[in-house]
Amino acid sequence: MASQTPRNDLKYLLLTLYLPSISMGLGLGLTVPVIPELAQQMGVELEGAALVFVFQLLGTLAAPLPTGFLIDRLGRRRVLLAGPIITAVASLLVAKVALEGADGSFIELLIYRFIAGWGEQMWMMSRITVIADTGASSQRGKQVTQMFGVQQIGNLSGPVVGGFAAVLLGLWAPFVMHAAIVVVALIPSFYVLRESAPPARPRQASASGAPPPGVWRHMMAAPIPAVFIVQFLANVTRGGVFGGGVIVTYAAYDPYNLEPDEIGLLRGSMAAVAIPIVFAGGYVMDRFGRKYTIIPGLILSGGSMVFLAVTAYLESSLAWFIAAFVAVHMSVNIISGNMQTLGTDVAPVEARGKFFGVSRTVAQAGATLSPASWSWLTALSTATVGFGFLSATAFVGALIVIFLIPETLRREQPAQAAESTKT
Repeated sequence: MASQTPRNDLKYLLLTLYLPSISMGLGLGLTVPVIPELAQQMGVELEGAALVFVFQLLGTLAAPLPTGFLIDRLGRRRVLLAGPIITAVASLLVAKVALEGADGSFIELLIYRFIAGWGEQMWMMSRITVIADTGASSQRGKQVTQMFGVQQIGNLSGPVVGGFAAVLLGLWAPFVMHAAIVVVALIPSFYVLRESAPPARPRQASASGAPPPGVWRHMMAAPIPAVFIVQFLANVTRGGVFGGGVIVTYAAYDPYNLEPDEIGLLRGSMAAVAIPIVFAGGYVMDRFGRKYTIIPGLILSGGSMVFLAVTAYLESSLAWFIAAFVAVHMSVNIISGNMQTLGTDVAPVEARGKFFGVSRTVAQAGATLSPASWSWLTALSTATVGFGFLSATAFVGALIVIFLIPETLRREQPAQAAESTKT
């Protein structure tokens, strides 16, 4: 497959990375506050309303493996352009259900949200693969973390806009806005983005005459299995924090009983603080090495979960809980994007799509297990045990990085760095 390496200058990144990223985040944020009201309008109880979010997560969990094969077979560009379009169409279909009101089909709503999650995962996986193809080793950390950082900006501003739009125009409005924003932000990519997949290399036999190892054999080579394990463990630790389920649910019940606006204020303030942490992490990874953020981030995440477990055991005052809340959010944001950066370093060149398919499946499995494991352990024992388990996964992940994963930042020669930024 012929490829043309695109530039990594500011204009190119603005049009093909930052603009689509913030639009995907903004679109998702627009719809979040509307979904519970939409489900309630359709006569669905609280448990059923939660399924709308679950089905979107299931879409992100089911998408990576087939998407990885498509990225390697069809190319990065086609999958990257298709993902947001699929998401936009699914959002328009949700708007149709919203317009039908009480007569709308809840099953349709779940299916469309599943498809939207699938489309979002297609875009993210293909864009990370493009970064792996085109970004110099000393640039990948910044590009990956900036992608997640600007997406978080959209997530922050989206709920406010979506809530007002729903009140003024109707529950359908945020979903139409979602579709429009995503498609408009994608338009520059049609003209600027070029295929970045490396040319296919002929399979050559070894000196003994045997064929070279297959793609899956490459993925079993060190340190890739250890990278997958750490990705899983890190996402078990932070999955409930990023999704908000574990920490927010705990805050809403005894002994704190925080109201939704109080939780929203806490959550929003932490997300705002997280953005500079995420951006700074990218610069540290590219300047000093990936392990300079991964190891401290995992250790601090585990320690902050211990802090939270102690507050739960002692039934500490609200002030202590807020302190633990802040510590947890700041810690997990240190490792936001660094697992994906680590993946761009170790992904086999000839099978990056398949690699990220496996990688994202592993990560999403960890993120899905996070609230499930906490809920199960809390039901069997106490919240202290649940938070203790989340802390243990972070500490084990840190040990694996220390002993089994070498530093993956490679210092490129000036000629190599210049070549990676050519048109």
